[in-house]
Amino acid sequence: METNIDEQLLLSARVDVTSQIPITTQILRIAVYDEYKAYETYTKIIEKFGLVQPFVNIKEAEAIHYGALIKLMEKYAVEVPINDWYEKIEIPNTIIECCEMGVAAEINNIAMYNNLLSHVTQDDIKNVLYQLQAASFNNHLPAFRNAVLMHYTSNTNANVNQENMMGKLGEYQVLLDDIMSGNIDESSITKIFSKLNLSMTSGAVFGGAIIALMNNYISKNQNEE
Repeated sequence: METNIDEQLLLSARVDVTSQIPITTQILRIAVYDEYKAYETYTKIIEKFGLVQPFVNIKEAEAIHYGALIKLMEKYAVEVPINDWYEKIEIPNTIIECCEMGVAAEINNIAMYNNLLSHVTQDDIKNVLYQLQAASFNNHLPAFRNAVLMHYTSNTNANVNQENMMGKLGEYQVLLDDIMSGNIDESSITKIFSKLNLSMTSGAVFGGAIIALMNNYISKNQNEE
Protein backbone atom coordinates (compact mmCIF):
# COMPACT_ATOMS: atom_id res chain seq x y z
CA MET A 1 0.00 0.00 0.00
CA GLU A 2 1.58 3.26 -1.14
CA THR A 3 2.26 5.47 1.89
CA ASN A 4 1.15 8.83 0.47
CA ILE A 5 -2.08 7.46 -0.98
CA ASP A 6 -2.91 5.68 2.26
CA GLU A 7 -2.16 8.77 4.37
CA GLN A 8 -4.37 10.96 2.18
CA LEU A 9 -7.16 8.39 2.44
CA LEU A 10 -6.94 8.18 6.23
CA LEU A 11 -6.92 11.94 6.67
CA SER A 12 -9.83 12.44 4.25
CA ALA A 13 -11.97 10.07 6.37
CA ARG A 14 -13.96 9.17 3.25
CA VAL A 15 -14.04 6.14 1.01
CA ASP A 16 -12.47 6.71 -2.40
CA VAL A 17 -14.29 4.47 -4.89
CA THR A 18 -11.63 5.22 -7.53
CA SER A 19 -8.79 3.94 -5.34
CA GLN A 20 -7.13 0.60 -5.96
CA ILE A 21 -7.30 -0.04 -2.22
CA PRO A 22 -10.17 -2.48 -1.48
CA ILE A 23 -13.28 -0.80 -0.08
CA THR A 24 -13.34 -2.96 3.06
CA THR A 25 -9.71 -2.08 3.74
CA GLN A 26 -10.47 1.61 3.33
CA ILE A 27 -13.49 1.47 5.65
CA LEU A 28 -11.73 -0.28 8.51
CA ARG A 29 -8.49 1.67 8.29
CA ILE A 30 -10.31 5.03 8.11
CA ALA A 31 -12.53 4.13 11.06
CA VAL A 32 -9.77 2.93 13.37
CA TYR A 33 -7.53 5.88 12.47
CA ASP A 34 -10.29 8.32 13.42
CA GLU A 35 -10.88 6.50 16.70
CA TYR A 36 -7.13 6.73 17.36
CA LYS A 37 -7.38 10.49 16.86
CA ALA A 38 -10.19 10.82 19.39
CA TYR A 39 -8.36 8.66 21.93
CA GLU A 40 -5.11 10.61 21.66
CA THR A 41 -6.92 13.96 21.75
CA TYR A 42 -8.72 13.13 24.97
CA THR A 43 -5.52 11.61 26.39
CA LYS A 44 -3.63 14.86 25.86
CA ILE A 45 -6.47 16.90 27.35
CA ILE A 46 -6.36 14.75 30.50
CA GLU A 47 -2.58 15.13 30.64
CA LYS A 48 -2.96 18.91 30.47
CA PHE A 49 -5.95 19.46 32.75
CA GLY A 50 -6.11 16.36 34.93
CA LEU A 51 -8.83 13.71 35.32
CA VAL A 52 -11.67 15.90 34.08
CA GLN A 53 -15.02 14.68 32.82
CA PRO A 54 -16.39 13.88 30.36
CA PHE A 55 -12.94 13.26 28.86
CA VAL A 56 -11.97 10.40 31.17
CA ASN A 57 -15.03 8.27 30.40
CA ILE A 58 -15.01 9.06 26.71
CA LYS A 59 -11.31 8.27 26.39
CA GLU A 60 -11.98 4.81 27.82
CA ALA A 61 -14.84 4.35 25.36
CA GLU A 62 -12.62 5.29 22.43
CA ALA A 63 -10.17 2.55 23.41
CA ILE A 64 -13.03 0.04 23.30
CA HIS A 65 -14.07 1.41 19.92
CA TYR A 66 -10.73 0.99 18.21
CA GLY A 67 -10.33 -2.40 19.88
CA ALA A 68 -13.55 -3.59 18.24
CA LEU A 69 -12.36 -2.32 14.88
CA ILE A 70 -8.98 -4.02 15.23
CA LYS A 71 -10.76 -7.35 15.80
CA LEU A 72 -12.58 -6.87 12.50
CA MET A 73 -9.31 -5.97 10.80
CA GLU A 74 -7.77 -9.19 12.05
CA LYS A 75 -10.75 -11.15 10.74
CA TYR A 76 -10.56 -9.57 7.28
CA ALA A 77 -6.74 -9.55 7.16
CA VAL A 78 -6.54 -5.76 6.97
CA GLU A 79 -3.33 -4.11 8.09
CA VAL A 80 -3.83 -1.92 11.16
CA PRO A 81 -2.56 1.64 10.57
CA ILE A 82 0.07 3.14 12.85
CA ASN A 83 -1.32 5.43 15.53
CA ASP A 84 0.72 8.58 14.93
CA TRP A 85 -1.80 11.13 16.27
CA TYR A 86 -0.21 12.01 19.60
CA GLU A 87 2.43 14.33 18.15
CA LYS A 88 0.00 15.88 15.65
CA ILE A 89 -2.63 17.07 18.12
CA GLU A 90 -2.66 20.52 19.68
CA ILE A 91 -4.82 21.11 22.74
CA PRO A 92 -6.64 24.41 23.42
CA ASN A 93 -5.81 26.48 26.48
CA THR A 94 -9.14 26.13 28.30
CA ILE A 95 -11.45 23.28 29.23
CA ILE A 96 -14.45 24.93 27.58
CA GLU A 97 -12.56 25.13 24.28
CA CYS A 98 -11.67 21.46 24.68
CA CYS A 99 -15.34 20.61 25.20
CA GLU A 100 -16.28 22.55 22.08
CA MET A 101 -13.54 20.75 20.20
CA GLY A 102 -15.12 17.53 21.49
CA VAL A 103 -18.51 18.58 20.09
CA ALA A 104 -17.00 19.30 16.69
CA ALA A 105 -14.98 16.06 16.70
CA GLU A 106 -17.99 13.89 17.56
CA ILE A 107 -20.14 15.56 14.88
CA ASN A 108 -17.36 14.95 12.38
CA ASN A 109 -17.13 11.33 13.58
CA ILE A 110 -20.86 10.84 12.96
CA ALA A 111 -20.50 12.27 9.46
CA MET A 112 -17.56 9.96 8.78
CA TYR A 113 -19.59 6.89 9.75
CA ASN A 114 -22.42 8.05 7.48
CA ASN A 115 -19.97 7.89 4.59
CA LEU A 116 -18.39 4.56 5.60
CA LEU A 117 -21.74 2.86 6.18
CA SER A 118 -22.91 3.80 2.69
CA HIS A 119 -20.17 1.51 1.32
CA VAL A 120 -20.37 -1.44 3.73
CA THR A 121 -21.62 -4.81 2.49
CA GLN A 122 -20.66 -7.14 5.37
CA ASP A 123 -23.21 -7.38 8.18
CA ASP A 124 -20.66 -7.72 10.99
CA ILE A 125 -18.77 -4.60 9.90
CA LYS A 126 -22.04 -2.72 9.43
CA ASN A 127 -23.22 -3.65 12.93
CA VAL A 128 -20.00 -2.45 14.57
CA LEU A 129 -19.98 0.83 12.65
CA TYR A 130 -23.61 1.49 13.57
CA GLN A 131 -22.79 0.83 17.23
CA LEU A 132 -19.83 3.21 17.16
CA GLN A 133 -21.83 5.92 15.41
CA ALA A 134 -24.65 5.50 17.92
CA ALA A 135 -22.18 5.88 20.80
CA SER A 136 -21.01 9.18 19.36
CA PHE A 137 -24.53 10.47 18.75
CA ASN A 138 -26.22 9.19 21.91
CA ASN A 139 -23.39 9.41 24.46
CA HIS A 140 -20.30 11.38 23.48
CA LEU A 141 -21.92 14.30 21.65
CA PRO A 142 -24.52 14.91 24.40
CA ALA A 143 -21.82 14.76 27.09
CA PHE A 144 -19.75 17.47 25.41
CA ARG A 145 -22.85 19.43 24.41
CA ASN A 146 -24.09 19.48 28.00
CA ALA A 147 -20.68 20.55 29.30
CA VAL A 148 -20.70 23.52 26.92
CA LEU A 149 -24.32 24.31 27.72
CA MET A 150 -23.60 24.29 31.46
CA HIS A 151 -20.68 26.65 30.96
CA TYR A 152 -22.69 29.21 29.04
CA THR A 153 -25.76 29.06 31.27
CA SER A 154 -23.73 29.42 34.46
CA ASN A 155 -21.31 32.08 33.20
CA THR A 156 -22.89 35.25 31.84
CA ASN A 157 -20.95 37.15 29.23
CA ALA A 158 -21.68 40.88 29.20
CA ASN A 159 -19.86 41.29 25.90
CA VAL A 160 -22.26 39.12 23.93
CA ASN A 161 -24.15 41.02 21.27
CA GLN A 162 -27.66 39.60 21.63
CA GLU A 163 -28.76 40.76 18.18
CA ASN A 164 -25.82 39.05 16.50
CA MET A 165 -26.40 35.90 18.51
CA MET A 166 -30.05 35.73 17.48
CA GLY A 167 -28.98 36.12 13.87
CA LYS A 168 -26.61 33.20 14.25
CA LEU A 169 -29.31 31.12 15.93
CA GLY A 170 -31.56 31.71 12.94
CA GLU A 171 -28.93 30.26 10.63
CA TYR A 172 -28.60 27.15 12.72
CA GLN A 173 -32.33 26.73 13.28
CA VAL A 174 -32.91 25.90 9.60
CA LEU A 175 -30.31 23.15 9.76
CA LEU A 176 -31.55 21.81 13.08
CA ASP A 177 -35.16 21.73 11.91
CA ASP A 178 -34.05 19.55 9.03
CA ILE A 179 -31.96 17.27 11.23
CA MET A 180 -34.55 16.82 13.95
CA SER A 181 -37.21 15.97 11.34
CA GLY A 182 -35.13 12.90 10.58
CA ASN A 183 -33.10 14.21 7.66
CA ILE A 184 -29.71 13.61 9.25
CA ASP A 185 -27.41 13.59 6.28
CA GLU A 186 -23.74 14.21 5.80
CA SER A 187 -24.28 17.60 4.19
CA SER A 188 -26.22 18.98 7.16
CA ILE A 189 -23.74 17.59 9.66
CA THR A 190 -20.82 19.03 7.72
CA LYS A 191 -22.47 22.47 7.70
CA ILE A 192 -22.90 22.39 11.47
CA PHE A 193 -19.33 21.17 11.92
CA SER A 194 -18.04 24.00 9.77
CA LYS A 195 -20.03 26.61 11.68
CA LEU A 196 -18.87 25.23 15.02
CA ASN A 197 -15.27 25.62 13.89
CA LEU A 198 -15.97 29.25 12.99
CA SER A 199 -17.57 29.86 16.35
CA MET A 200 -14.56 28.47 18.17
CA THR A 201 -12.16 30.78 16.38
CA SER A 202 -14.28 33.77 17.35
CA GLY A 203 -14.25 33.04 21.07
CA ALA A 204 -16.78 30.21 21.03
CA VAL A 205 -19.60 32.28 22.46
CA PHE A 206 -21.88 31.53 19.51
CA GLY A 207 -20.85 27.90 19.78
CA GLY A 208 -22.30 27.79 23.29
CA ALA A 209 -25.57 29.27 22.09
CA ILE A 210 -25.80 26.74 19.29
CA ILE A 211 -25.10 23.84 21.62
CA ALA A 212 -27.91 25.11 23.83
CA LEU A 213 -30.24 25.19 20.83
CA MET A 214 -29.19 21.67 19.81
CA ASN A 215 -29.89 20.51 23.34
CA ASN A 216 -33.41 21.99 23.25
CA TYR A 217 -34.21 20.46 19.88
CA ILE A 218 -32.91 17.01 20.78
CA SER A 219 -34.79 17.05 24.10
CA LYS A 220 -37.99 18.10 22.32
CA ASN A 221 -37.58 15.35 19.76
CA GLN A 222 -37.00 12.70 22.42
CA ASN A 223 -40.06 13.82 24.39
CA GLU A 224 -42.25 13.52 21.31
CA GLU A 225 -41.12 9.97 20.56
